[in-house]
Amino acid sequence: IKDMSRMGRDYLKVGQIMEILRQRGVRLIAINDGVDSARGDDDFTPFRNIMNEYYARDTSRKIRSTFQSKGKSGKHLTGTVIYGYLWNEARDQWLVDPEAAEVVKRIFAMTIEGYGPYQIASKLKEEKILIPSAYLAQHGEGVNKNKTFKDVYGWGSSTICNILEKREYLGHTINFKTRKHFKDKKSHYVPEDEWTIFENTHEPIIDQQTFDLVQKIRGNVRRYPDGWGEAAPLTGLLYCADCGGKMYVHRTNNGKRISQYTCSQYTKVPCGTLCKTQHRINEDVVLSLVSEMLKAIAEYAKHDRAEFVRVVQEAQSSQQTAEVRKQRTRLATAKQRVSELEVLLCKIYEDNILGKLSDSRYATLDAQYEKEQSELTAEISVLEKAVKSYEKHEKDADRFIALIDKYENFDKLTIAMLNEFIEKILVHERDRKGSIQTTQEVEIYFNFVGRFVPPAFGEVELTLEELEEIRKREERKDRLHQNYLKRKASGAQKRYEDKIKERKKTEIEAKKAAIRAEDIAKGVFVPVSSLPQREPMKGVQTA
Repeated sequence: IKDMSRMGRDYLKVGQIMEILRQRGVRLIAINDGVDSARGDDDFTPFRNIMNEYYARDTSRKIRSTFQSKGKSGKHLTGTVIYGYLWNEARDQWLVDPEAAEVVKRIFAMTIEGYGPYQIASKLKEEKILIPSAYLAQHGEGVNKNKTFKDVYGWGSSTICNILEKREYLGHTINFKTRKHFKDKKSHYVPEDEWTIFENTHEPIIDQQTFDLVQKIRGNVRRYPDGWGEAAPLTGLLYCADCGGKMYVHRTNNGKRISQYTCSQYTKVPCGTLCKTQHRINEDVVLSLVSEMLKAIAEYAKHDRAEFVRVVQEAQSSQQTAEVRKQRTRLATAKQRVSELEVLLCKIYEDNILGKLSDSRYATLDAQYEKEQSELTAEISVLEKAVKSYEKHEKDADRFIALIDKYENFDKLTIAMLNEFIEKILVHERDRKGSIQTTQEVEIYFNFVGRFVPPAFGEVELTLEELEEIRKREERKDRLHQNYLKRKASGAQKRYEDKIKERKKTEIEAKKAAIRAEDIAKGVFVPVSSLPQREPMKGVQTA
């Protein structure tokens, strides 16, 4: 070899390779360094290997320093653009590529509509849309511009997920998401809190509201189509009001096609320990309630927008005032404690220097105070973000009105509409379990405005005769329900249910027997007893 650096710049591995070559009788010659294993050991060779590694380490440090300076100035560290953008003539600014940007917008829109990454990829492949790497190569960009592609339309779910996660589509420049080591040259992902983000450095393709909504949807359980070819529209939106657990869909296919949601915590083994009841509710009931609520809100908002904004802001203020006050108090307390800890750290250091505090005691207190200070610093960061977010709610009513204006009617709710309007829905347990007609409380929280019920929603003026009829009906329901509970406690209800089950079982068996007899008469079915009997085959023994 030319010199020892050509073998490697990791002095430990180079030493191992040299030892392996010696054991196997391979002669090693480094011309420029004057190394020849045939002359015996060279005491200076290990130091030369260390200097070779130091040179690589020093060069890597200088290059990293250059990239750090460039990255912290807000410039792009990569020489390639992401799908949806192109370089300007000076190659120092990203410009929106209209053709690719439309595909990116469509991917986000399809996610909001309930499509999964695999379904989106299949749709794009079917429409023969170029994959990002092939599209960039076609425009002379990307690392694959000189590569021959096996399938230029071969979209994959991982590509879709990668696009949906990129914050660069918000118009931000994000640097230092990965780092490399000069020895292995492999990219290692960096924690998100260590990224350097520069906002609004180029034109956005996706707005913040759409991006946040997509991340929320992707955090929920996938909406796989069922046997009817339909996806569960409310998955990820319904929550148990008692335990806070998510509610998942259960479907029956006995000819009725009923979709019901139940609490996921109730079904965990042993059943009923994490949540006492299943809080079952029909999908159609929730969709109908949301539809009627949106119709009422839209009518109320369009009738008097100023009044709607005022009512929403008052409702938000009443919901948030107590929470904000608590967080601001905690924020002030945490900041004061951090200042106190800074003074304490200086004091124990001085006491240790003056000999008033032993080294072991100082080390214990220093570690304790440092830990508390770091925890408080992290908490302060979270509290400051929460307080700032509350201050941005003033324009939420206008955003909600703009969302309402986007749709003409709310008779048929799509998955996209549900995701755009609904933040969460809390489902309470029914007043009467086992009753055909019962009352069940449902709380609907909308995006931007939270829980909002328009005035006079659901109120209907009734006559005295109708009120009397309702009273009698409720009394009868109460009486029947009490009788049901008594029968259940005495065991009479179980005996009655067993009797009904036995009767249904007998009826089903009779129907099966009648169908079988009819098939035998037609010659469609031949019972085993009517088949000709054959003598069993005898085994043959071999010597």
